[in-house]
Amino acid sequence: MAARFAHRISRAQQMMVDQGLDLLLVTRRENLIYFTGVTQIECMSLIIPRRGEAFAVTLWLDRVFVERESGLRTYGYHFPCESLVGKTIEQIKTAGYTEPRIGFERYFVDFPVYDGLRSAFPERGFVGAADIFYRLRSVKEPGEIELIRQASKTVCAGMEAATRAVRPGVRELDVLAEAEYAMLKAGSGGSPFRPQVVSGERTLLTHPTASNKIIAAGEVVVIHLGATCEGYCSKICHTVAVGDIPVAQAEAYQILLEAQGQALAALRPGATAGEVDAAARNVVARAGYERSFLEHVGYGVGLRQSEFYPIIGKDRPEVIEAGMVVDLLLPTVYRSGVGGPRVTDVIHVGAERNEILTDFPRELIRL
Repeated sequence: MAARFAHRISRAQQMMVDQGLDLLLVTRRENLIYFTGVTQIECMSLIIPRRGEAFAVTLWLDRVFVERESGLRTYGYHFPCESLVGKTIEQIKTAGYTEPRIGFERYFVDFPVYDGLRSAFPERGFVGAADIFYRLRSVKEPGEIELIRQASKTVCAGMEAATRAVRPGVRELDVLAEAEYAMLKAGSGGSPFRPQVVSGERTLLTHPTASNKIIAAGEVVVIHLGATCEGYCSKICHTVAVGDIPVAQAEAYQILLEAQGQALAALRPGATAGEVDAAARNVVARAGYERSFLEHVGYGVGLRQSEFYPIIGKDRPEVIEAGMVVDLLLPTVYRSGVGGPRVTDVIHVGAERNEILTDFPRELIRL
């Protein structure tokens, strides 16, 4: 049986030719889902040769399942007498490779996998190939868009529950609990990142998460949630004002909202990521806050909550294409007493018009 996503493998092979790669080694969950469609996976590798058929390696207990679901020839290994990397090396050698040029994914490769590969093949042939994976995944197929649309519906259900739960005297974690329960009930497969319900001065942290802090009157509460559908992600971030907040903070939110609106207007096929960023950054600069603003205002969204193509940032050269899905606007104004509020939505770039997938009111929520 042909692989479910043979066209994706074929596109990867075309890009491998340009980079002079013999093999692509796939072990990261998001890429395994992309090339196989299998979401119930652990302990698996996928080898894509420059020519010929790709094959998978997994635990022997899961071999029949993976082969049936993916349509790929799949080899099983018996743990603990065999290992994932050992079986992968065995099959690479069986395919006739002795000194292959192997492309790796971005970031993490389990050390035992890397150590086993370098004991079997010359390390000089190991190459970073993250660009292949992210470029392939950047333009979404209709089925992928629908999965992100479903994830967006569930994350909006979480935002609605969270905003209802916010009030003085409630812990940040209590608000998050209501949001996560609502998202799971709505069909989310779980959050793709550590969600954020943060209040007061904690909103100025770069990557804060919900804590036991008690929400107080006069504070802003930033709610940043994520949901998934069959591996595909969506996220949303909005801000709640608990009673009367400083005027400067409310004005900062309006500046960010205007910046997001200008970026949305600039987000169209043919524009560069830098041009989209500039549309937002100009609004912030006119308000006098550019020095308190980060270098990026968005990322691609798909099988990761933050893809690395395109990156919507200052002077970035990536060209926006119809079918991309991105988020806008990530940062806040990082200035005490003024900053903290945030707004983020997920957008599908259309050939004619864009669609905001996270369909939730974007104005400052006042309680």
